[in-house]
Amino acid sequence: MHSFSYNDMQFSVEKRDDRWDISYQLPNGSSALAGAGLFAGLQESEAAARALALIKTIFPVGIRSVGPDVTHPNTIGDLKIVGPDVTHPNFIYWNKDSVSCPKVL
Repeated sequence: MHSFSYNDMQFSVEKRDDRWDISYQLPNGSSALAGAGLFAGLQESEAAARALALIKTIFPVGIRSVGPDVTHPNTIGDLKIVGPDVTHPNFIYWNKDSVSCPKVL
């Protein structure tokens, strides 16, 4: 079993037969599965690396910035106001693995 912390959550990667399960600890103390039966035939180190990459995709740390709706412009009288052409949401990532404030000793 391999354990790691990401975004202030505790995850564990456990082997079941020739596959791996990823679980995480909920705030109330119980656990939940984030993925089951993954990474068939991989060694623990490779499964742990892939599990971390998967968790970073499932639980991203960042801010979602959604642009204006270009398919439905705002109208004021005969004037149509169309925002910049942002047809997909943007996600701003940063290089931290946590959104919590730093702890002061």
